[in-house]
Amino acid sequence: MTRPHTPEVLISEVGPRDGLQSVKATMPTAHKLRWIDALADAGLREIEVASFVPAKLLPQMADAALVVQHALRHSSLRVMALVPNLRGAQAALQAGAQKLTLPVSASPAHSMANVRKTPEAMVQEVQAVLHWRDQHAPGVPVEVGMSTAFGCTLQGHVPEADVLRLAVQLAQVGVDEIGLSDTTGMGNPAQVSRLFQQLFREIGERTGSAHMHNTRGLGLANCLAAYEAGVRTFDSSLGGLGGCPYAPGASGNVVTEDLVFMLEAMGVSTGIDLEKLMAARLPLQDGLPGEPLYGMTPEAGLPKGWRT
Repeated sequence: MTRPHTPEVLISEVGPRDGLQSVKATMPTAHKLRWIDALADAGLREIEVASFVPAKLLPQMADAALVVQHALRHSSLRVMALVPNLRGAQAALQAGAQKLTLPVSASPAHSMANVRKTPEAMVQEVQAVLHWRDQHAPGVPVEVGMSTAFGCTLQGHVPEADVLRLAVQLAQVGVDEIGLSDTTGMGNPAQVSRLFQQLFREIGERTGSAHMHNTRGLGLANCLAAYEAGVRTFDSSLGGLGGCPYAPGASGNVVTEDLVFMLEAMGVSTGIDLEKLMAARLPLQDGLPGEPLYGMTPEAGLPKGWRT
């Protein structure tokens, strides 16, 4: 009997959350659902579909519960939601989210701007979420994305010792995965490689995703450095949409299409059909007419004879 092939890396698509929170327009729900369907059809196995925050802060996420419930129709998909606190976690789990991710910033300045809490207070908030999860939804993994791990436009330099100390604290309270986010696109490949290697030494298999931004054109190089350091989960956004509204100068995420092309061209399996992935730009463009999309691979096209 032939065993099913397991892709070597997991691409976690964050466009429906990180991408849409950064644009002024609100994508109509029907278009959003069609976009998520197209992403799932292309072979994405994990999508961060929404953020459970007050609609007055992010009106783009007012339909979060409906979006989660729709995405659950795809049996091959793990439906993830970002939650900033216990209240958001309770709402996300009630809607049926299969994975939670919480933002904990390594920069105190960014932490106060983003969630109005210090990093230490966010560790306590994460602990409260874990306690509630253990009681009500014990099978749901909780991930922390450590924002501004490679630098902060509000604070400037973020000491690597601070990043590692915070990661150890989060591991000690029971977080399942802890990833590093280059929220402001200040990281470089040498720094990314060094910090992820240190993170593996400190927390081992709890080391999670690399969430890179392409603000200064180093997004793919930083992903490659993370891969060579041992990372096997990567966040990215279709069309390169994204950016934190509370981090000045934080522009788009790594382009999913370019990341998949790079990895597949290297012989690293993602399980994603690149042609279907690029076709998923159409419902995105329909839902956000006039919003610029990025990506060198969609612009240049696939090489002659390309096969995933």
